[in-house]
Amino acid sequence: MAAPYSNGSQHSIAQHSIAQHSIAQHSIAQAGSANALELRGVTRAFGALLALDDVSMTVKPGERRAVLGSNGAGKTTLFNAISGDFPPTSGNIRFFGEDITEFPTHERIRRGLRRTYQISQLFNGLSVLDSVYLGCRGVSRGRFSLLRPRRDDALVQAAHELVAAVHLSAIADNRVATLAYGQQRQLEIALALSGAPRLVLFDEPAAGLSPAERIELIEILQALPSHIGFIIIEHDMDVALRVVEKVTMMHNGAIFKEGAPADLDNDPQVQALYLGVGHE
Repeated sequence: MAAPYSNGSQHSIAQHSIAQHSIAQHSIAQAGSANALELRGVTRAFGALLALDDVSMTVKPGERRAVLGSNGAGKTTLFNAISGDFPPTSGNIRFFGEDITEFPTHERIRRGLRRTYQISQLFNGLSVLDSVYLGCRGVSRGRFSLLRPRRDDALVQAAHELVAAVHLSAIADNRVATLAYGQQRQLEIALALSGAPRLVLFDEPAAGLSPAERIELIEILQALPSHIGFIIIEHDMDVALRVVEKVTMMHNGAIFKEGAPADLDNDPQVQALYLGVGHE
């Protein structure tokens, strides 16, 4: 695996993100004054089942947050509501001050919201670099152009930087189908970082990884540019608590507790509710 990317690479990715924000016509003033994400009374019902029950949450720009809870607590449904896969039955979602409650998924992506999934969704026939380039191209102004990109194309350079950011430079030309499972998970992170993300939702990125791969995942997440915030769902507490500054604990579709990682890690109720039943 390649070494973690340098501060220079972080700066280049940050510059690329700023340029993409300008293309997407984001308001700098709005982004600077608003919370990154605000949920107010978000509820999601499936018939008589309340998968989310009156959830309210505020995430600041650049914040790194973990959402924890046992299976069935409502974590993935929360991500589905935020990303637009399953909009809430009631309640309100604001992204950097803008009400996105009724927005389709692609409009949320255009505004800088990204998400990974528990099941890999990759282009197996493409190379690692081409996959990331396609991700960058898909959210750019020239995404429908039929012209072949030049080597000095800004999006090609951005793709190289993102491949380095997830430690895949050594296999950038390999087909995705040949990658090990852990490498595919790293590629998913690169795709989520393509374009101009302002907030990324990581859904169990450590699932199925070896201990060594989990350490590398921690390095990748800790090295992300500070302006990119993220929310992570993760059953591996050793991963989750090392990469975030705040934790939200869910139970039966509602927020049970919130606090700093150290506070919740030592909380008896959290121990009994979550840790005591085994790290799922």
